[in-house]
Amino acid sequence: MEEAALVSIIVIAVIVGIAIGLIPVIFYLLTLQKTLNEVSVQNQKIPPGQVWLILIPLFGLVWSFIVVNRVADSLKAEFATRGIQVDEDRPGYNIGLTYCILYCCSIVPFLGGLAALGGIVCWIIYWVKIAGYKTQLQQAKI
Repeated sequence: MEEAALVSIIVIAVIVGIAIGLIPVIFYLLTLQKTLNEVSVQNQKIPPGQVWLILIPLFGLVWSFIVVNRVADSLKAEFATRGIQVDEDRPGYNIGLTYCILYCCSIVPFLGGLAALGGIVCWIIYWVKIAGYKTQLQQAKI
């Protein structure tokens, strides 16, 4: 009976941990989706709803690279269309690519922990940067 209780507690802890870990990812994906919604349809290089494919295990690793690339190209085209000057040729691309690479490197033994930590930092910087571009697009409408 004690083993069954211990297994139940572990299973519940894992489920709660996954749920807590998904909350920031969901807000991140919402930011990406809302940013792409601010981009005119002709400049969107990826439909906004497709950012959610990042949640698919393993596929999401590859899809993250595609999303970063297409979001950067979408923002570049939208800023060019609106005549808005930005400090990057491909907005968010470099830090986004860095986060994706570090995220993939996190599976490497020994150095994976450092790569994961760096990946989280770069992910947060990318998220904030994209949110800033969203705000910039929203303010340009007014």
